[in-house]
Amino acid sequence: MDPLDAPDTNMRERIIVDPKILVGKPLVRGTRLSVEFIVGLFAQGWTMEQVLENYPGLTIEDVRACFAYASEILRSERIYPLGA
Repeated sequence: MDPLDAPDTNMRERIIVDPKILVGKPLVRGTRLSVEFIVGLFAQGWTMEQVLENYPGLTIEDVRACFAYASEILRSERIYPLGA
């Protein structure tokens, strides 16, 4: 399933993939901020308030779309262990 087609989210409106921008990494529409970058800020301990204050072009809905996108990617990922 394409993460941008996930039901009950507005990812399609907020997250885009364009091979001409950031080598095709998923990013927030209208910015050059990748989903990876936004999720990484939270992994580093940033709060929602810090993210929105430092990146005023983002909205809380954009950040939620980043998490929804990342969640869908991880949900669809398959790992196949190799024999020893």
